[in-house]
Amino acid sequence: MQQPTIQQLDIFADSRDVMLRNDVLEPLQRRDAVAARTALELLAGEYPDDGALPAMSVLVRELERGSPTPFSDHETLASARRHLEDEVVPAARRVLPAQNVQSWLTPCWRALAQRAESLPFRTADADSHAVPLWLLAGDGAAAIEAVEAIESWSRIPAPLAWMTEARYRAAGLDAAWPLLAQLAWLAPARFVALLPTLGDASLDALRRRFDAEFPGTGEVDDYLWFPAWLLLVKPALAGRLGEVRVQRDQAASRATALLGEIRRREHEGDQHELIGLRQELSRLHAGLFDTYMATRKVQHR
Repeated sequence: MQQPTIQQLDIFADSRDVMLRNDVLEPLQRRDAVAARTALELLAGEYPDDGALPAMSVLVRELERGSPTPFSDHETLASARRHLEDEVVPAARRVLPAQNVQSWLTPCWRALAQRAESLPFRTADADSHAVPLWLLAGDGAAAIEAVEAIESWSRIPAPLAWMTEARYRAAGLDAAWPLLAQLAWLAPARFVALLPTLGDASLDALRRRFDAEFPGTGEVDDYLWFPAWLLLVKPALAGRLGEVRVQRDQAASRATALLGEIRRREHEGDQHELIGLRQELSRLHAGLFDTYMATRKVQHR
């Protein structure tokens, strides 16, 4: 059960303990470590059992311990990130006004990102890198720059997912569609994991519709076919998805390109070519082919 915030516990706004808590909160929100420490010690001296003391102490120490020293290795960064996630974030949520929590934490994430900039990307320690920290700090431009410094980033699931999120944050869903398609083909599990992070209502609705309608196996690899299925339910995305380089060694990618070609042939009225293209689509994924035929209200013969 979620603990009530300090504000919810403040029944008598003029009581001594409330006043002392507020005296700590004010410099905390200004990120004034010296004033916050002084006020915290006064609160602790008069009310040593006050329920806010542990969380406030964590936040004051976080302000005091700030260091610009670059991380020497991935393990040190991982430890610092765990401290922020497991101790500082809950403490901020415990005592700060809800609308101020994210803005208070942003400099913390930014400081970690800056200290992590010299660490190279390692697949085994993907989260121990500057990019996810820049994303948590809300700095999409810095995240994009850091991803682009990773060799072959578009062929590696983690940095491709980071770039997708950064582009989405910077320019919206339309700009992110090509990267989303690439991610679905390269790492469908990572694609699915990214969707709640983006929190896009229209994308979430498409995902639910895909889950309900796509004739797959129900496994995560079904999402390999999400871009191709999109062309059937959202034909207007053909231009954006057409920007993605086709992965010739992957059936789902070829099917997406094939559906784009089928749409063009239909527009031209080239029935002879359509027969062969439709047969090829059927060979790639019979269920997707049936969905395609259903959208045109044509029975498969």
